[in-house]
Amino acid sequence: MIKSNNKTFSCREDCFRECVTDMSALLLRSIEKYGKASFAVSGGRTPEHIFPLLANKHLPWGQVSITLADERWVEHQHPDSNEGLARRLLMQGPAVAARLIGLKTSADNPFDGQEKCEMALAGLDWPLDGIFLGMGEDGHIASLFPGEADWLDVTARTFPVAASGQRQARISLTPKAILDCRHIFLVIAGSQKRVTYDAAMQPGPVGELPVRLIIHQKLVPVTVYTLD
Repeated sequence: MIKSNNKTFSCREDCFRECVTDMSALLLRSIEKYGKASFAVSGGRTPEHIFPLLANKHLPWGQVSITLADERWVEHQHPDSNEGLARRLLMQGPAVAARLIGLKTSADNPFDGQEKCEMALAGLDWPLDGIFLGMGEDGHIASLFPGEADWLDVTARTFPVAASGQRQARISLTPKAILDCRHIFLVIAGSQKRVTYDAAMQPGPVGELPVRLIIHQKLVPVTVYTLD
């Protein structure tokens, strides 16, 4: 297991500010070293607080490319779209100069759209400099869900996920793509998520708690922001 940097907070604002400070510092270091930076972000409730703070950081945003950890197969105008969330709250202010590469294509479903999505992601510089992830109460990250571990050994960068019950069809970065980066930022906010995270810290199948993919690995440094 790679040594992770764990930061625990009792104040939501302090947690989010620290996370944004660390992410913006990584982007700046990457730009200074490589002349550009690439970063993947997640959707959900936590980014609603993180994105506006990050967008107002005065960075050379014109040298930053942003993509998504996963996406529901809806148009970006849809309220459930992660691209739409990024456009509304991250691609604003100074950060409007950044380049955004979405995952949703014009295809009717993620299976038919995967090839075009792969081509779009090929235009990024890999490894990514960083990826910002949240975790669901069930332990999922991106759209890698527990009990559906057919994504574990996928060699492509993306994995299409069929609609199921109340869940919309979507496309996700694969384990290969998630770990093809220089740093992972993981935010655990809420008591139930903390219980799940603590359980995932124990050895066990990745398919049972997908967050174990990034906790129990030796490739990429991880910073975990835990909000009690």
